[in-house]
Amino acid sequence: MTTTNASAIPLNPDRNLAMELVRATEAAAIRAYPFIGKGDKIAADGAAVDAMRGFLATVDFSGTIVIGEGEKDNAPMLFNGEVVGTGRGPACDIAVDPIDGTSLTGAGRQNALSVIAVSDSGTMLDASSVFYMNKLVAGAEGVGVLDIRASIGDNIRALAKAKGKPVGEMSIAVLDRPRHEQLIDEIRSAGAGTRLLLDGDVAGGINAARYESRIDMCVGIGGSPEGIVTACAIKALGGFIQTMMAPKDDAEAAKGIAAGLKMDYVYTADELVSSDNTFFVATGVTDGAMLDGVRRKGPIIRTDSIILRGRSGTIRRVQADYLAERWI
Repeated sequence: MTTTNASAIPLNPDRNLAMELVRATEAAAIRAYPFIGKGDKIAADGAAVDAMRGFLATVDFSGTIVIGEGEKDNAPMLFNGEVVGTGRGPACDIAVDPIDGTSLTGAGRQNALSVIAVSDSGTMLDASSVFYMNKLVAGAEGVGVLDIRASIGDNIRALAKAKGKPVGEMSIAVLDRPRHEQLIDEIRSAGAGTRLLLDGDVAGGINAARYESRIDMCVGIGGSPEGIVTACAIKALGGFIQTMMAPKDDAEAAKGIAAGLKMDYVYTADELVSSDNTFFVATGVTDGAMLDGVRRKGPIIRTDSIILRGRSGTIRRVQADYLAERWI
C-alpha cells in the first residue's frame, strides 16, 4: 500500500504542469488535423474540444475554466465553470481555446492554434459576460508609452519613436472585419502598414509582443476569451496589453456590470490576470508565423508547440512526434 505525502503536492501551478498541458493542446491539434481545409469548422472544433477535455481529465490539478469558448456561435465548447483535472494538486484558473481560428482551420488557412492559459486560482478576470474586448497589444517598448484611449495615429507614432524606427516601417495587425474599416483607414493614414488577420487574434497579439516578430502592434475588437489568454502570454513576454470591454448593446453592458465588469475602463495586464504565476501553452494547428501546423510524415505525426511561463519569463519550443497509427 502506498501513501501520498500531501505536503509534496504543490498548492500553485508549478513548472511541471506546463508539460502536462502541452499534451492537451497537442491532442486537440492532432484531432483537428483531418478537418483542415475541409470546410467544416464546427467538426474541427468539436474534435479538438473532445481531445482537450480528455487529456485535461488526466492532469493532476483542479482546474476551473474561467474563460471557455463556443458561446458566441453555438460551437462545441469547454464551458465556463467546468472543472477539469484529477482534483489532486494545485487549484488553477484556466482559459481555453481548443482552436483559436476555427474558420482558418476549416478553410485551410494559416495561424490556427490550440491554446490553454493557466494562472493561480482566483486570479483570472471572468469576462465571459461580455463577448468582445477592444485590445491594444505590443512589446515591452509599449510600456508607459501606449494608451488605448489615444488615437491609433498617436499610438503608432509613440511606439515608432520608442522602437527607433520610421512610422512607414510599422506593421499593425488587426482583424479584417467590417467594424474595423475606419480603424484600418486611420492606421494607413498615419503612414503605417496593416497586417490583416482573417481570424485568430491570439497569435496576432503574441506576435506583436515577440521581439523578433515583424508585427509591431495588434489592435481592435476581438473575443474576450482571447484577450485573457493573450494577457497570460504577455506576462511571460514582458510585453504590453490594455483592453476595454466592447459590449454589443446596452443589455450586454448591463449584464457585464452585474457580473462585476467595468465599462469605459482600461484593464491592464495585472487586472486581466493578477498573478505572475501564469502559463501559456499553444500548439500549431495550421502553419503560421509563430508555429508550424500539424504535419503527417510517413508513420509519424509531428506537432510544434510553445510554452510561455510568466514567473520565469521562459519561452520553450516543444516538437513532438506521435505514431500516426495511434491517432488516425
